Amino acid sequence: MRIQTTAAAWGMAAILAGCATPYSEAPLATNFPTMKQEKVQAAAHWDIIAKDVATRITARLPEKRPLHVVQKPGESAFDRAFSNMLISSLVANGQTVLRQPADALSIEVDTQVVGFSANRPQYKYVGAASALATGLWALDGVEATAAGAATALVFAGDAYAWFRSEFATGETPQTEIIITTSVNDGNRYLSRHTSVYYVADSDRALYRTNLPASKIQMKGGE
Repeated sequence: MRIQTTAAAWGMAAILAGCATPYSEAPLATNFPTMKQEKVQAAAHWDIIAKDVATRITARLPEKRPLHVVQKPGESAFDRAFSNMLISSLVANGQTVLRQPADALSIEVDTQVVGFSANRPQYKYVGAASALATGLWALDGVEATAAGAATALVFAGDAYAWFRSEFATGETPQTEIIITTSVNDGNRYLSRHTSVYYVADSDRALYRTNLPASKIQMKGGE
């Protein structure tokens, strides 16, 4: 028995050593630490992003100067709405926004639509059960009756839905948008911010430019 145990231990050590060789012909693929990324699902979400961008611009400008939001021909539905929302948010923040670019800092918004492969992994409910179990202390006061049991079941269902409400429904989207907002005085960037969001694959057309394909440079996944 001892000989078999020793042989098994040596065999396991050999397997582990084979999985951790000190040299390889290419870098090993590893995952990034788990992170969260918002999924844009309504025009109200566009407005939230615009408000955040306006706040960042207001905080980062070295001096208060008039601004002009550049609106390009052939903008997508998102670009057109986002530019107007950004103007409204800047005005609400006390900024002077001009209709013409003369004597103003330019604000440019670039939106890139990126499409990834289908069947992307999804792990969005990890930890929900543990969190729910931690919150069961709230059920201590429920009486041990049929009505009390029903109340407990309803509360448990509501709690489970509450913990899951943070996560978007459906599979992980294939489509993401990269939004870059720049403030410049011609040759110099004064402020620049990039953010990334998921979008519902069925809403992808809202982010596509209206220009003919022959007049634009196709972007990743398009």
